[in-house]
Amino acid sequence: MEDNLWPVTSFVSDVVPFGATVFREGHDLIGVDLALTDPSGAVTRHRMRVDETRPGEDRYTARVQLNLQGRWTYRVEAWSDDYATWLHNAEIKVPAGLDVEVMLALGAELLERASGEVDRSESSITLFTAARQRITDTALDAHERLAAATDSRVHDEMLKNPVRSLTTRSPERTIVVERERSAVGSWYEFFPRSEGAVQNTDGSWTSGTFRTAASRLPAIRDMGFDVVYIPPIHPIGSTNRKGPNNSLTAGPHDPGSPYGIGSADGGHDAIHPELGTEDDFRDFVAAVRDHGMELALDIALQASPDHPWVTTHPEFFTRLPDGSIAYAENPPKKYQDIYPLNFDNDPEGSYREMLRVMRHWIGLGVKIFRVDNPHTKPLSFWERLIHQILADDPDVIFLSEAFTRPAMMRTLAKVGFQQSYTYYTWRNTKQELEDYLTEVSHETSDYLHPNFFANTHDILTPYLQFGGRAAYKVRAAIAATGSPSWGIYSGYELVENVARPGAEENIDNEKYEYRPRDWDAQESVSLAPYITRLNEIRAAHPALRQLRNLDVHWSDDEEILVFSKYLPAAFSPNGADDAILVIANLDPHSTRQTTVYLDPTRFGRDAGATFDVEDLITGNVWNWSTANFVRLDAFTEPVHILKVLPPTHETKE
Repeated sequence: MEDNLWPVTSFVSDVVPFGATVFREGHDLIGVDLALTDPSGAVTRHRMRVDETRPGEDRYTARVQLNLQGRWTYRVEAWSDDYATWLHNAEIKVPAGLDVEVMLALGAELLERASGEVDRSESSITLFTAARQRITDTALDAHERLAAATDSRVHDEMLKNPVRSLTTRSPERTIVVERERSAVGSWYEFFPRSEGAVQNTDGSWTSGTFRTAASRLPAIRDMGFDVVYIPPIHPIGSTNRKGPNNSLTAGPHDPGSPYGIGSADGGHDAIHPELGTEDDFRDFVAAVRDHGMELALDIALQASPDHPWVTTHPEFFTRLPDGSIAYAENPPKKYQDIYPLNFDNDPEGSYREMLRVMRHWIGLGVKIFRVDNPHTKPLSFWERLIHQILADDPDVIFLSEAFTRPAMMRTLAKVGFQQSYTYYTWRNTKQELEDYLTEVSHETSDYLHPNFFANTHDILTPYLQFGGRAAYKVRAAIAATGSPSWGIYSGYELVENVARPGAEENIDNEKYEYRPRDWDAQESVSLAPYITRLNEIRAAHPALRQLRNLDVHWSDDEEILVFSKYLPAAFSPNGADDAILVIANLDPHSTRQTTVYLDPTRFGRDAGATFDVEDLITGNVWNWSTANFVRLDAFTEPVHILKVLPPTHETKE
């Protein structure tokens, strides 16, 4: 990648497609191997085959599942396959009576060479010696002599260990394999201060704490989530504090945005006193872990006007000609409660301080960081910081929250961010989704690992605002099946879809106020059972936890999206093919019916095969082929998630 400036990245259990263009002069046949060296130093070789989907392009490929975390290296080795070349020519010439003795003599020489190779087994040497004796036995006719050198046992051994010459090797390349959670997981975001918050009779609030927030963890676990993500937990400044719905005036009881970090109580290495102490936070991290999940902490490298850095590190900020410090802006948005950091003023000092902050939270048990607005900081800073953190602890994960231009988003991934927010939230039409699913699963998959959040505390798209319950089902289903990592923000399961006027975010945004929810009272309308089912399907089907295996199929309707994910038995944990078909009605306001066209070769079946599929949402079973009638009702089940059943399965009546 990029002339090996940055390594390709992968994750444990990832099935990686390796490819190379290999050719030579003349007509002699060639062989190609992928030589992989794992982090322990062990070398394995994998035969690369001609890519049949790209005929005439001299493209060779091999797929290998990488199951060991660490730094791997690989190279491609190509050689003249002397036995395959001889065999091709001999099987044409000898039956035709052309150059018979010459061809048989060449075959005998090849067998003698093979017998003399030091890495041959005794049984192989015996096999080749016997074949050479027969091919040189002039008492036999030419066909019998040729048969001795083309016997299936000889052919298999030559295929496994070819007779090579003119070997060439590519430059060595690196691929970094990180732990599986770096690319695979189901994320749930919530605000600890809201969970358990109580409004008092005088209008003031008693904040939720880490202890009250821990009571929400069993429900999150039961929905099948792997990662609990919480916004910044630091003290919040009072200067220019924002009020409800981002208003410029905060009342005495308004808690302010957790992104306005820093007060007299401390900065980025401190905890808001109302949430608890460091010991309470450690207990919360342990509680998340005890429920089988991991905690992701939001890190926002910015400061309120009350942050200690304003006094202790004034060089971290940009001074305007009038002597004031510039606050954050993204015109027309203004963030009067936030001072951005200027890393150019003191690159070394700011690096050391940010490294200290990160190590502080790692010391308290945090292994995953969701980084707010990383695109506003120098790429060289992130490259250095992440490299150092991972050198200390390779299990730490950084998620890039960067809704920015594609080049910046992609380069943040290249310099070290293991995971990235994406444009999924704004890709809603069939064409947009087909293009984007193809992009993240194939075009950028060597370095960018996407996380398909269906919504966030900042984002409530028009599709969700106006699509109702069906829209929430559709977006969750595509996110959960289309990407190995996906997530939702608390309240998604309650279909909270009222927007703040003029903004793509929820009214009464939780960033600016407490928002406790009565989960029990709203259980009857909750999508929690549907979300739970999605995560159960993900857990049961390893094909959905792969990134590079997505293929788009076709339908006659511009509102029906069709794609498959397939993991062959050779790579599946249970040793069986795993094929999933997803058919989604993107119109949340109607029932659609159409014909869906499938290419079964993309999920392990013959081109004209018929096969049974089971809907993993409803349990229905149908017999399908390459063309299938589909009817999806937005008001009941707008998405089919279909398991392709084994060939021996009998269709249920």
